[in-house]
Amino acid sequence: MSTHDFRAVPGEGGTSPCCAPAGPGGDRRAVPAARRTGRTPARGAVALPGGLFRMGTDDPAANPGDGEGPVREVVLSPFRIDAHAVTNARFAAFVKDTGHVTDAERLGWSYVFAGFLTPEQVRAHPGPAGTPWWRGVRGASWRTPEGPGSGVGDRARHPVVHVTWDDATAYAAWAGKRLPTEAEWEYAARGGLDRARYPWGDELTPRGRWRCNIWQGRFPLVDTAEDGWTGTAPVDAYRPNAFGLYNVVGNVWEWVADRFTASHTAAPRTDPRGPDEGDRRVMRGGSYLCHDSYCNRYRVAARTANTPDSSSGNCGFRCAADA
Repeated sequence: MSTHDFRAVPGEGGTSPCCAPAGPGGDRRAVPAARRTGRTPARGAVALPGGLFRMGTDDPAANPGDGEGPVREVVLSPFRIDAHAVTNARFAAFVKDTGHVTDAERLGWSYVFAGFLTPEQVRAHPGPAGTPWWRGVRGASWRTPEGPGSGVGDRARHPVVHVTWDDATAYAAWAGKRLPTEAEWEYAARGGLDRARYPWGDELTPRGRWRCNIWQGRFPLVDTAEDGWTGTAPVDAYRPNAFGLYNVVGNVWEWVADRFTASHTAAPRTDPRGPDEGDRRVMRGGSYLCHDSYCNRYRVAARTANTPDSSSGNCGFRCAADA
């Protein structure tokens, strides 16, 4: 059980509570792109045939303004997608090979969930207005997820976090891949199920068993960890969906390629790519901080967005490639 010594009202401040606030924006400095080594897709990628599926939802549980609906027919070309999110071990190999420095490392801080900090750390690090469960911690990065003194030595198979959209695209280029489009991500996450709420069906805990890593208890004060985890879980925790993809909902948000728009029509589309302009990129899947009392974005159609320079302890990514 995890308990926290701060008080908050979920949903205040105009920010999705389980998503980190936006990054520093204009404070970013240019960073060289990681060099591409011509690698082929790594083992664990799943080949999918594409074809017609129904994207989005008209579910009343959808969050207003997120643009989950209407349901529309989408046709996709064949593609490949990783069975699980990129791990700390794989990201470390990328950094060793390229010398890549993440945005969080360059800027010197990233957002950490306050429940993972000591009371002294909570007091020492500021939080954005309305979402005090997020703290901008100096020294937090993918290497030190909770700030100085933490590490990933026992989390090699956990998803890398504190990575921005720019970091994710740099890794993908090094691996000879790319980020999935939002449509590819949802098609893969659905596992062949038509309009189901979750990757395994419509019931959150079939036969009383947890199938994803989300928050249980009272957010943000108590996480009872009934699903077996507080914070991140290994990337292959829980059963995969019917396509063989692990943890497509819960655990960590996943960056996708598309810019965000909440405006969709019911018109059929082929290989949609999102709008050409916009200052936010889409994230899919929800995270270990999602709870149905305020943020049920661990549904397969759920979505949110953030600026591409944003990083936090609950956001990672998986890669895709053309077939």
